[in-house]
This record gives sequence, structure tokens and C-alpha cells, in this order.
Amino acid sequence: MRYLADILTLLRGIFCIVLIVLSLTNGSVAAAFLAFVLGELTDALDGTCAAKWPFPKNKTPKYRKYAAKYDMVIDTALALSMGLFFTLRVTLVGGLTMAIGYTAIATVVDLVVYGKLFGHPDDARPGSLALRNFPLAKKIILARRRLYLSLIFIAAVWTLYASEWPLAVKHIIMALGCAGSLFFWFFLAQRRHNISRDAVAIEKKLEKK
Repeated sequence: MRYLADILTLLRGIFCIVLIVLSLTNGSVAAAFLAFVLGELTDALDGTCAAKWPFPKNKTPKYRKYAAKYDMVIDTALALSMGLFFTLRVTLVGGLTMAIGYTAIATVVDLVVYGKLFGHPDDARPGSLALRNFPLAKKIILARRRLYLSLIFIAAVWTLYASEWPLAVKHIIMALGCAGSLFFWFFLAQRRHNISRDAVAIEKKLEKK
């Protein structure tokens, strides 16, 4: 079970490849929707699995040292591959609008909060908002996460209703998807309120001061 989190992350990488292939080969919209949903499901579960079944400190594989970075890269790849499919196969204008808009917002937020692109709570530049006012920086990052999740939801629903399935099937999947989303919203409560595990430690240090 200790390798389950790594297997889920690897599966997410495979779903990324599937989405890219479907994007470039005029593939099935329904297949792309399933690949994306399953990929997001692995993202929701791999962190929980890693916490529930950790490796003993003296038996942790060397590659695990960079597990957080691998996870972040694959998460980004999944979003980009879905964005590619959504733009090329579902709606060009809608895809470009969401991609350009979110990229612009994410870039500004990173520069303001961390003083650099692809920043991190424990890797922010001097003078950045993360070091001057961490509670405010956290609120901004969480707001960006909610925007990201909203765009993901819009793209998934749009893709679902552009698929080849009968309308009744689409409605059933939509209902199940909403129910599942609510479950994970409450199941992953800690993830919803914290920008990273490191941020939790930083916040505790600030509270002691």
C-alpha cells in the first residue's frame, strides 16, 4: 500500500498522455472527459494515500525526496493537456479565454505573493507578501485555487455536454459528479484551507511569535 500514492501519480501522468493523443488525433470527447475525471480523481486521492501509508524513514525510496515536485509537475501537465483538448476539440475561443485569463492572474499572484514565478511559502523572495503578511498571502493563494477549480469544473461540464453520450446519460453523470465533488470538498477539508503542508508549519511558527 505504500506505493499506492506513487501508482496514482503515475496513472495521472498516463492520463495526461492520453489527453494529448486524443487532442492531436481528433479523438473521442467522451474518452477525453473520462481520462480527465479519472486523472483528477487520482490527484484527490494520492496525497491521502501517502499520508495514510507512509514509508518508514529508513526505507523511503530516493525518488521520494522530490515527490512533491513530481506531483506538482504532473498536476500542471494534466491541466495543460485538458486545456489543449478543450481548446482544440471543444471550443477554441472558450479555451483560449480561460487559459490566457488564468495564466495572467496566476502570474500576477505568484509575483505579488512570492516575488517569483512558481514560488512556494518557504521559498519566497525577501520583501514578498508571503514574508510581510502571510495571512493575506494565504487568502490570495486560496482564492486563486478556487478560481482554478472553477475553471476546471467549467471545462469538465462543457466537455461532458459536448460528448457523444445521450443527453440522459450526461445528466446522470453530471448529478454523480456534483455529488462526488461535494464529498471531496468535505473529505479534503485540510487541503481546502491550506496552500501546502509547508504552509501549515509556517503558519504555526507565526502563531507562536
